[in-house]
Amino acid sequence: MNYLNVENISKSYGELQLFSDISFSIHKDQKIAFVAKNGSGKTSILNILSGKDSPDSGQVVVRKGLRLAFLDQEPNLDPKLSIEETIFASDLPILKVIETYEKALQNPEDTEAYQLAFEAMDRHNAWEFETQFQQILSQLKLNDLKAKIASLSGGQKKRLALAQALIIKPDILILDEPTNHLDLEMIEWLEDYFAKTQQTLFMVTHDRYFLERVCNEIIELDHGKMYTYKGNYSYYLEKKEERIANEQTEVGKAKQLFKKELDWMRRQPKARTTKSKSRIDDFFEIKKKAHQRRKDHVVQLEISMERLGSKIVEFHNVSKAFKDKVILNGFDYTFKKGERIGIIGKNGTGKSTFLNMLTGAIVPDGGKIVVGETVKFGYYTQGGIKAKPNQKVIDVVRDYGDYIPLAKGRQISAQQLLERFLFDRKKQYDFVEKLSGGEQKRLYLCTVLIQNPNVLILDEPTNDLDIVTLNVLESFLLDFPGCLLVVSHDRYFMDKIVDHLFVFQGEGVVDDFPGNYTDYRAYESSQPKQEAKVEKIENTETVKKNQANKLSYNEQKEYKNLESKIRSLELDKKEFEKKFLNPNLSQDEITKLSEELQIIIDTIEEKEIRWFELAEKFEG
Repeated sequence: MNYLNVENISKSYGELQLFSDISFSIHKDQKIAFVAKNGSGKTSILNILSGKDSPDSGQVVVRKGLRLAFLDQEPNLDPKLSIEETIFASDLPILKVIETYEKALQNPEDTEAYQLAFEAMDRHNAWEFETQFQQILSQLKLNDLKAKIASLSGGQKKRLALAQALIIKPDILILDEPTNHLDLEMIEWLEDYFAKTQQTLFMVTHDRYFLERVCNEIIELDHGKMYTYKGNYSYYLEKKEERIANEQTEVGKAKQLFKKELDWMRRQPKARTTKSKSRIDDFFEIKKKAHQRRKDHVVQLEISMERLGSKIVEFHNVSKAFKDKVILNGFDYTFKKGERIGIIGKNGTGKSTFLNMLTGAIVPDGGKIVVGETVKFGYYTQGGIKAKPNQKVIDVVRDYGDYIPLAKGRQISAQQLLERFLFDRKKQYDFVEKLSGGEQKRLYLCTVLIQNPNVLILDEPTNDLDIVTLNVLESFLLDFPGCLLVVSHDRYFMDKIVDHLFVFQGEGVVDDFPGNYTDYRAYESSQPKQEAKVEKIENTETVKKNQANKLSYNEQKEYKNLESKIRSLELDKKEFEKKFLNPNLSQDEITKLSEELQIIIDTIEEKEIRWFELAEKFEG
């Protein structure tokens, strides 16, 4: 069933034409991803579909009576309302019935109002809808319905906007970067939800795993033309490669034919027959095809990394808390050259705080952080570029100098550097605030890298970057010789570039996991699920009193921390044991490996002894 038709739409801003004569359609149960480079007008197309904007020409025809919902990148919510008030602000009639019933429950003494509300719930078959509504709020962890929007974090606001969209069950759900600001657990829930439901989707997202597992069709805007691929992300990559290869073959054939026809044009007599006139007309079509060129410019990343000494950053028994919220508790770690660390954990567990402590922006409550003399941080924050009012793109880079040093003693002008980051000479004189979200992030990445850091910290670097730029960034990071730390919800990105993970579990617990994100999920899935504590507790008050007499607060934290450290050490031990299987090892290498393995074994024994001491005290 056809839901929506986009017919020959165009959009320009001044002299900048984003797209022209674009057409496509959306049908029931399709899950479509819209793919294009940054600055091509993806968000503008979503705004036109949702009715927030209108095209300069053409039209969008929506089936009569169809309900659309739009999840914006940055939700526009009324800060004065509560979560509950925001949900019930929808114009969906059944939500008004549920709202009236909820209010009646809060005033049980008004029996008449309660009876009317109860009957309305029956009459509109609202009971099942209310159950689903409560389940969505619970899954999205929106439990405090009285909380004001003004008090919510960016992630909570995104989850609330998502709840609003899902609860009204729209015929078409339009999504602009739905995974931004969500933690990994929430992204996986959303991915699973969309994969199982018959929801019609049209989305822009850079999350390649999300594309792979949710979408069944991809529409690409490439060099002003629309291409449709009936499959997921892997299918799209395969077929796009075939399409480009075919186009190049066709251009090659046209070039050969053009040479032949050009020779004929030069030789042909002045008297033109009808036949030769037709051939002349064809010649100009052949010429146009033969001179077609793909402008597949990609970002060129290059830096002259400052020398990095043997001492990088050391955490010695570091602790940090905000009131009752513990971020780190006795954290020890020595960073090594060439390390690639991914940082994951639920929103609010302290990932960004950890990075700010690492760079000196936040001071620890206890312990010390030692930074090596040669360390030069490059910190790409979630906040993005901080441009001055009316600052032009070229001026942002010139703040760092008219000429930027590159590797091997070379240098490059500010203009040439910006061209490498896909800002042509005209674009370089645009105001920064006029750039698209992706273009601003690309400029910000440029300013971080031109400072030639040797310890690179990236906090959600994939937000708003197009897939082509992400591929270039990944290749650059794989060759980056310094120390790399990445916070990202982009699982594909993490899997490709990190060697091990800091897993922020909350309450000051940080696990060091030896592997990438997919390895970690496989490990988590293989662990036996703990039985719910509620089922084991017969007398809550008695248990609380007994526990208070056994382990102190710090001992409880140490107890939990030891469990994770022992698991991590056991994995290290297995990895070391595998190295002995190499038949080409020399005697010196075997001796060295044996010594290192023994250190791990001794550390495990030491941690286990302490764990048993605490466990005995806990259970005694």
